[in-house]
Amino acid sequence: MASQPPTKSSTASRYLFLFLLGLVVGAICTVMAMRALQARHDPFPDSVMHVMQKHAGQLGDSVAQNRCAATDTVPHVRTLRAMANDLELAFPQYRDDQRFVEHASTFRGKLDAALATPPTNCAIAKQLGEQVKESCKGCHQDFRG
Repeated sequence: MASQPPTKSSTASRYLFLFLLGLVVGAICTVMAMRALQARHDPFPDSVMHVMQKHAGQLGDSVAQNRCAATDTVPHVRTLRAMANDLELAFPQYRDDQRFVEHASTFRGKLDAALATPPTNCAIAKQLGEQVKESCKGCHQDFRG
């Protein structure tokens, strides 16, 4: 019996293995780099804006659903007011800008007035919702570009 010479494995399979290994290592390195970049980003300013946007939207939804009693609107106004306290903290780059301070102060004043005399009907609640939108719009025009 003649023994068969050992067969050499195909170089194509070696290249395929190295290619797949390179893809896996590349994917892992990409994820690590993305996480490192994400760790640098401060989520607080975006979070403040998202919470305020959600509650302003909920206030508008209450009006649209004709649910305008103080029990339906005041919780959203309270949350908006609490978040308004964090505006300067969330945007320290604008803390010394007089326009920003004025926008934030005016916004807090409108919310304080709404808390002092809560909306009791949909007309007043709708007017409050429009005031909130206008306050947000004014600040965003000056600072978001």
